[in-house]
Amino acid sequence: MKAHKNCVSMVPIFNHLEVQQMAEILDITHSVSFKKREMLYQAGDQSDSLYIVNKGKVKNYRLTDSGKEQLVRILNPGDFTGEYALFNDSIHESYAEAISDTSVCMIKRSDLQTLLTKYPSISMNILKAFSNRLEESEKQTTLFATEKIETRIAIFLTQCLDDGSNEVSLPMSKRDLASYLGTTPETLSRRLTQLETRGLIKRKSNKIIEILNLEELLLV
Repeated sequence: MKAHKNCVSMVPIFNHLEVQQMAEILDITHSVSFKKREMLYQAGDQSDSLYIVNKGKVKNYRLTDSGKEQLVRILNPGDFTGEYALFNDSIHESYAEAISDTSVCMIKRSDLQTLLTKYPSISMNILKAFSNRLEESEKQTTLFATEKIETRIAIFLTQCLDDGSNEVSLPMSKRDLASYLGTTPETLSRRLTQLETRGLIKRKSNKIIEILNLEELLLV
């Protein structure tokens, strides 16, 4: 029950609830564990649950007609997926794969729909989350359509910077990052090398990149 509480309480669509309301959510929450590379769901599976990441990481992706993987987003603790199941009886059109050992809280659509009717504020927060994701998707589409790969990399790195820090800890593998940025791992590696040669960044490890010249990086 404690794990359920920690999982649900850090999700923006639930963390505004009062104690009794939170207790009702916990009563319908089930904990499921997935090993690295296990699938939470696949395209074509019945969509009937909300998945909330408690521990670990999950990647959400689609496959193009040619079979190429296109990353949609990386889910960290507190993030959720499967939200469309709350409103429609449908099938998944994407894939969700654990990229590390992962613990997930699941809530069945039939259970949660009752609470959505009872507590409209949850519905409003879910709609807000939908709106934010749509905005992110539109920004990414515009970025791919109008900017060269060096600019996409620069924008991504600057978005990952914490306040007061000049180091970026990549939140995903190079393969997943290449997919997210709409390029290949080989091209991504070459472009990072070029940025490093120009003195704009320094790769300190496979995951850590130091920004040496932020102003110039934003102009690439």
